[in-house]
Amino acid sequence: MTMKSFILLALSLTSVHMTTAAGSAAHRCFCQVTGTLDDCACDVETIDRFNNKEIFPKLQKLLSSDYFRFYKVNLNNPCPFWTDHSQCGLKYCAVKPCTPGEVPEGLKSSSYKYSEAASQDLEECEKAEKLGAVNGSLSDETRQALQEWKKHDDESDRFCMLDDVDSPESQYVDLLLNPERFTGYKGPEAWRIWNSIYEENCLCVEKRAFFRLISGLHASINIHLSARYLLDENWFEMKWGHNVSEFQLRFDKELTEGEGPKRLRNLYFLYLIELRALAKILPYFERPAFHLYTGQPTEDNEKKKLLLELLHMAKSFPLHFDETALFAGNKKEAIKLKEDFKLTFKNISRVMDCVECFKCRLWGKLQTQGLGTALKILFSERQIEAMPNTSNTNPSFQLSRQEIVSLFNAFGRISTSVRELDNFRSLLSNLKQ
Repeated sequence: MTMKSFILLALSLTSVHMTTAAGSAAHRCFCQVTGTLDDCACDVETIDRFNNKEIFPKLQKLLSSDYFRFYKVNLNNPCPFWTDHSQCGLKYCAVKPCTPGEVPEGLKSSSYKYSEAASQDLEECEKAEKLGAVNGSLSDETRQALQEWKKHDDESDRFCMLDDVDSPESQYVDLLLNPERFTGYKGPEAWRIWNSIYEENCLCVEKRAFFRLISGLHASINIHLSARYLLDENWFEMKWGHNVSEFQLRFDKELTEGEGPKRLRNLYFLYLIELRALAKILPYFERPAFHLYTGQPTEDNEKKKLLLELLHMAKSFPLHFDETALFAGNKKEAIKLKEDFKLTFKNISRVMDCVECFKCRLWGKLQTQGLGTALKILFSERQIEAMPNTSNTNPSFQLSRQEIVSLFNAFGRISTSVRELDNFRSLLSNLKQ
């Protein structure tokens, strides 16, 4: 063999080795992220196309609007589960709250008079207040009890704990200026949070469904942290981008004892659950009396139109998850399962107050509240379908603004994760090892 032939052979073998290694890197993470999903008629490829081409662009446009970007949250709630609780000192854990002048006046006001239907609602409320004057003889103690009963009724329908938005501790946060990304928060403190969620809350009857939802949420968060990682920092700039090694540590089959690809499949299960909730909630937002009120009539009307387009698109998905198969059983079992899920996810939302990194706490609270709201919708199908179209009738099913903002932003995070998988798949395929 001549020297030239030897060199060509060596280069050829090296090329084959690199191609095989690169292919292996992608395969080890995505080997199970294909084909039909468990408990579903849907497949991964259909979700990828639907999300990346249709849902994601429209959803991102909606989430950049004032109604959805400003989220009111209390990041100072004490941890209810353990006392050795400290605050993260890392600079990237900090959250910058809004100043009063940065928040649209409409979000700080409860008034809305955009339409005749809304004005009729206001008149009905004023009539009710006049009729309520008959009860002026009620003692302050009785009035307080009535208010507590109403608060209890509202909270009994929820699957998560919501912050008291009227508390002085609650502040508006601009989600676009406080993006979810890697902060350096890790180690025993971070693992204690996830262990508490996985282990202490695994009292749920439908353990498998519960685990897949939480695993999908965990996977989604890990994808965000890997996709927006601090790659370089100097006096002039900070460079954030995709950290392939970090992604591999979390999802490579060989580095996670075979669990990584399963976690990614659970992300798609979570996607289908929340997509189904968006399809189910369409009648609530179609009511003429509902407004995305920020005090800017033209923009608010445009954003409601965009919202309805998104929800109709979600409804058009051809292979929706059938939640009745998951929550099957007689009426007594269904009621027990609903209460079980409520208790479980309320506990999870309380665990978020134990997260020491404020940036992580912000996005953890928002995403668990969003998932809890999606479950509330799926368990309230009859109330939503029976919702009257007349604007002067108060529907039995209600969503607070906090629930609405968390619902869509939480789905926005999952949608982003699904899209980022394409980026990581490409990066891993081109990886030289």
